[in-house]
Amino acid sequence: MQCTSAAVAPTMASHAAVPLAVSPRSLAAAFARVPDPRRAASITYALSAVLTLTVAAILSNHRSVLAIAEWGARQPPELLRTLGFPDGRSPCQSTLHRVFGKLNGHALAAALSAHFAPAAIPVPPAGADDLQGVAVDGKAQRGRLPFQDGGCPVHALTAFCHEHGIVLAQEPIEQGSEKSEAELTVAPALLARVAWPGRVLTGDALFCQRHLCQQVRAAGGDYLLLVKENQPTLYDDIRLLFDPPAGSKPLPLLDRREVQTRERGHGRQDEVRHLVASTDLTDYLDWPGVAQVFRLERTWRERGATKQALHYGITSLQPAVGPPERLLALKRGHWAIENGLHRVKDVCLGEDQSLIHRGQGPTVMALLRDAAVSLLRRAGVRQISARLRYHSQHPSAAVALLVAPPPTHA
Repeated sequence: MQCTSAAVAPTMASHAAVPLAVSPRSLAAAFARVPDPRRAASITYALSAVLTLTVAAILSNHRSVLAIAEWGARQPPELLRTLGFPDGRSPCQSTLHRVFGKLNGHALAAALSAHFAPAAIPVPPAGADDLQGVAVDGKAQRGRLPFQDGGCPVHALTAFCHEHGIVLAQEPIEQGSEKSEAELTVAPALLARVAWPGRVLTGDALFCQRHLCQQVRAAGGDYLLLVKENQPTLYDDIRLLFDPPAGSKPLPLLDRREVQTRERGHGRQDEVRHLVASTDLTDYLDWPGVAQVFRLERTWRERGATKQALHYGITSLQPAVGPPERLLALKRGHWAIENGLHRVKDVCLGEDQSLIHRGQGPTVMALLRDAAVSLLRRAGVRQISARLRYHSQHPSAAVALLVAPPPTHA
């Protein structure tokens, strides 16, 4: 029996535009390559149409599954035909929940990676100045936590392009594992979806693992990672180089290159970052592809108190292409994944407030939110909330992002 959508509100005449042409290179076309888990006899709406409608509704500032269904019911037949609903009807909330619950999250993630991963600027030649940083980090969907009995508090691992703000790949994390173990288990599959030539992996100390560094290097990329006590030998070697024990005579660095920056903002005064890089350990360390080690000291004043943070790290970038200024920029750029993706999904798209927790539903919705953010960033949008409000009044503009080919400048 065909279910009906929520109450249909009148649609503004300005929305009844001529149907947009769907490019074969568009995200809407990419959704057609996602395997449909439903029996053929039970399919009323094409899976690609359901996914396209969902992202269009998210882009139009509709966060919940109910709101997405209501948004679809309000659209004129012309727009629905562009989305893939030839008869002018759209799915209701129950249908969306059933489809999302059955859909394979890994298959959807692979389709999105195939669409967005090549969307960055062309791979620069060796030694070029425009190497791209790719941040890897895990994220929880806090609305799910009350419904799960133990297991990993992180639900997905994401690879995010610093410069363009695009999600290059995401790998869902199955529940039932400890946090660090779960993230490291899915990391190889995530890294395998990224084209690494011209790109630099950035991450915290969890991802400073031999096999991950070797994987990135073998794929033609580089890495810049923090080092902590989870790699005790490597950590001690770097610490002894830069900060020998008290009472011992420090050895002068044969290669010492450094940079210092000073700035204010975010409630902090006189925030100073001082990075020292060296190749003195390159021939000594037994680590895949290591070319430099570095020491990063950060000091700042906050609420009248002076605070300090000290980190050590490694990189495979040679000094010629990885001077201290670039190493510091890549390290700072890593946090774009927090500010430009995780915070946007929680604050603007309501991911933390979502209570979807059954089947593949939460994973699918998280992936579609990633797709929405990537579409906006790829189009050059900087003020996400403002654009979502605009799309709520001009849904055809949101649909245009989904059916158009990737812009040539991205």
